Amino acid sequence: MRAVVQRIKKGSVSIDQKITGSIEYGLLVYLGVEDGDTEKDVHYMVEKICNLRIFEDEQGKMNRSVIDVQAGILGISQFTLLGDCRKGRRPNFTRAGEPIAANHLYEGFLEGCKGYDLQVASGVFQEHMMVSSINDGPVTILIDSKKNF
Repeated sequence: MRAVVQRIKKGSVSIDQKITGSIEYGLLVYLGVEDGDTEKDVHYMVEKICNLRIFEDEQGKMNRSVIDVQAGILGISQFTLLGDCRKGRRPNFTRAGEPIAANHLYEGFLEGCKGYDLQVASGVFQEHMMVSSINDGPVTILIDSKKNF
């Protein structure tokens, strides 16, 4: 499972010009589910992302988590994070999870974040979405549950 995590001032996701999810402050999480991912990967990502200390404390140091600052999470499914571009010019997506299993794990991630009493908004799995955000910092972190990077 892979994620791109961005600290944002606000963000929203729309489908056919209708907003399906939005937050005012917190984390924008693009989440890609890989073939072979399990609930263990979901648990790792929920714990890592919800406790990731990338919000500033009173001294201006990144020392607080989304839980600490009581912010929200905007979770967007994005299979393209599993694109392999090492060969040729067209990404290969064979490592992306099968849709039914991937959706189940994506929904599990969202539910896991809600378990921290956070505002959680999301897009719609397998839909063409328009995502808008104001990146704060900018702060962008890459996370891989298999710790490939």
